[in-house]
Amino acid sequence: MPITKNSTLPSSVRELALPGGPDSKLFVAFISSTDPTTKQSWCPDVRAALPHINEAFVGGDAPILAIVEVGQKPEWNDPQNVYRTTWSTKNIPALVRYQQINGEVTETGRLVEGEILNKQRLEAFIA
Repeated sequence: MPITKNSTLPSSVRELALPGGPDSKLFVAFISSTDPTTKQSWCPDVRAALPHINEAFVGGDAPILAIVEVGQKPEWNDPQNVYRTTWSTKNIPALVRYQQINGEVTETGRLVEGEILNKQRLEAFIA
């Protein structure tokens, strides 16, 4: 299954393990946590983007996607949130592509918020 929910990340991008060989890609979707009362993401942008993300990563040829929850609203709004500081995530949802470049895992692309809703852009980003 190409989608892994509730993923945990290492302490840095350099420690990120990519599946497969040196040409492999790993996508990480940074999303808001589920509100315990509503059982939905507390962020309306995440609620709008999740169906598009899920659809894009379904099927045998779909790349691997790790879904990472950034916390509840107070945690996310903290400027010291680990996803803001270590993973350079300033907006949610954020869909980030990581690849190995010259032997080092590197971020090679990012779509945020409404960019994810554009089907053509999303498909091109994943291809």
